[in-house]
Amino acid sequence: MAKRVSLVLGSGGARGLAHIGIIKYLVDRGYQIKSVAGSSIGALVGGFFCAGKLNEYERWVTSLDAFDIVSLLDFDGSSGLIAGKKLFKELEKITGKVNIEDLKVKFTAVACDINEEKEVWLNRGDLLEAIRASISIPIVFTPVKYGKHTLVDGGVLNPVPIAPTFGDKTNLTIAINLGGKQSSTPLLKEPTKKEQSIKNQIKEYIVNLSLKNSLFENKILSIANSSFETMQSNISRMKLSAYPPDIEVLIPRNLCGMFEFYRAKELIEYGYEVASKKLVNFNDNL
Repeated sequence: MAKRVSLVLGSGGARGLAHIGIIKYLVDRGYQIKSVAGSSIGALVGGFFCAGKLNEYERWVTSLDAFDIVSLLDFDGSSGLIAGKKLFKELEKITGKVNIEDLKVKFTAVACDINEEKEVWLNRGDLLEAIRASISIPIVFTPVKYGKHTLVDGGVLNPVPIAPTFGDKTNLTIAINLGGKQSSTPLLKEPTKKEQSIKNQIKEYIVNLSLKNSLFENKILSIANSSFETMQSNISRMKLSAYPPDIEVLIPRNLCGMFEFYRAKELIEYGYEVASKKLVNFNDNL
């Protein structure tokens, strides 16, 4: 029987790059991913997969170092630290202009309408616009005006959006939850002295940004991020207990920092390894 999969990709910042490794494992093992629903980084990775551009995105993101990441963050948002224009200009070089309804794989990006206080499923229209709306982490990214909606990160209401897959005619629903229990031991290699020095330089650079100092010096952003992570973890548990997928893959929420995209290679490899352990018993049973 064909291994037809509905894939649900959760929100969680840079650790969502593990989604790439999990997708690569599924493809290598012959699973046919027929549907993807994603929140935030899950929408980004899932959207690139559905557009047939995940390999290109992987090559691009694994080529970035820490300073490259900072150079993509335009700290001039009106209602968030980052406007996102520079980042999405680079992403458009990979995908070009593409509409969701033209993708070969069914795709839904999930966002949150902060005025209507409801979840919004984006499954038509411009792909990158939908992704941009879905990744709008409060405080970090500016909200997106999308028609009559003002949209922020889908993880606010649905960090692991399984509901968009309910009507799929697939054999298996696999949900990747990036809000798993924190690991008591490091899961990635310790940074070298050079890498730690670069991290410190970046932190100093951000702190010294005028108009932004109070957010970082008073640890407001750190506290807000921790609160958001806690909220997402609790929402995920409630939603997945009510509507459990066939398989849930848990990624510890302390795997890496929110902006540590420069660790892409490690994170992708980690995702592949986790998938190989979690899914090994299902490979021959479908």
